[in-house]
Amino acid sequence: MEKKDFNIVADTGIHARPATLLVQTASKFSSDINLEYQGKAVNLKSIMGVMSLGVGQGADVTITVEGDDEAEAMAAIEETMVNEGLSE
Repeated sequence: MEKKDFNIVADTGIHARPATLLVQTASKFSSDINLEYQGKAVNLKSIMGVMSLGVGQGADVTITVEGDDEAEAMAAIEETMVNEGLSE
């Protein structure tokens, strides 16, 4: 299992556009991928789940990936977080 913490630095947090990009990235992989925030975990492949968390600027989130392609999935998600200015 891969697990990584991210601090959200974007002014708007994880709003619709970056959430969509994260979901699209996660959906390319067969692994189970979860986003955890304030004790709640949702499937990162679910746009409704991600949006329901209401992750704002300054939030600390944890992403866990478990499955056959977990290393590749985590690398792609981390790249998306940095490229979209969500995390550093």
